[in-house]
Amino acid sequence: MTETYEVVVVGGGTAGLSAALVLGRARRRTLVVDAGEPRNAPAAHLQGYLTRDGMPPAAFLAEGRREVEGYGVEIVRDRAVDVARDGAGEFEVTLGAGRTVHARRLIVTTGLVDELPAVPGVAERFGRDVLHCPYCHGWEVRDEAFGVLATTAMSVHQALMVSQWSKDVTLFLHTVAEGELADEDLRRLAAAGVAVVPGEIAELVLDADRLTGVRLADGSTHARSVLFVAPRAVPQTGLLERLGAELTETPFGSYPVIDPTGLTSVPGVWAAGNAAGFAEQVVNAASAGYRAAATLNGELLFTDLDAAVARGRR
Repeated sequence: MTETYEVVVVGGGTAGLSAALVLGRARRRTLVVDAGEPRNAPAAHLQGYLTRDGMPPAAFLAEGRREVEGYGVEIVRDRAVDVARDGAGEFEVTLGAGRTVHARRLIVTTGLVDELPAVPGVAERFGRDVLHCPYCHGWEVRDEAFGVLATTAMSVHQALMVSQWSKDVTLFLHTVAEGELADEDLRRLAAAGVAVVPGEIAELVLDADRLTGVRLADGSTHARSVLFVAPRAVPQTGLLERLGAELTETPFGSYPVIDPTGLTSVPGVWAAGNAAGFAEQVVNAASAGYRAAATLNGELLFTDLDAAVARGRR
């Protein structure tokens, strides 16, 4: 028989666990489907989360799972591979292991995948001395020699941002042509003291398992101890697309259209965390999951009360 839950949360990262915590405390029968692939897994620590600053992401999630399960929420390590609406406007969710579960409501927190430039060494060192977010890692590498690997002309913004944490910043244009940079960008780079180096990066230079520089295709080497890069964000919106959710294109990928609570264009389906936007940090994801769950709980409560009133009238 298909098991029925009031809410299925697809995604066991910060947003999903935060939503599940609220739902468990609200006494909702809730299932969290966790594929075990958090976006911040490469990072040694998470920063900027009050009272949890510097905590390893794996430990943070383990504590979250412990808290959530304490309220009777079920967590399964699996992947939701399909979803469909039934005739009553509720949902059938198919898991990779073959299990099918029924959900009255859904919260999708499937996040996104970071696609890194195909430069030897970048993927292997991502989260160590190849970084993407100065708010996440800038303090820890402050005043070091920064490089910024350009992926588009928008990488100028990243180079300008990281200059707040170091005054030794070099923007490597890589595959971006100098002519793609606007005059205003060039003036800002000069004002920030950011050096601009054309030419494609061929590989990273390492010594004793530490980044020491980047080597260009022309053979020249530039000493750097930190390299910032902007990955290409790939939102994991497959389930939302199957349900017909409206998406909107952004410079960072295609994301669902949501209201302030995370409700998508599909009745009964909320999205939170990086499933709903590129820039959601851990603390933002926790807040979004909480808000979605609280709104969903209230919606379910009044749906059931109105149904009871209608039955009484009949």
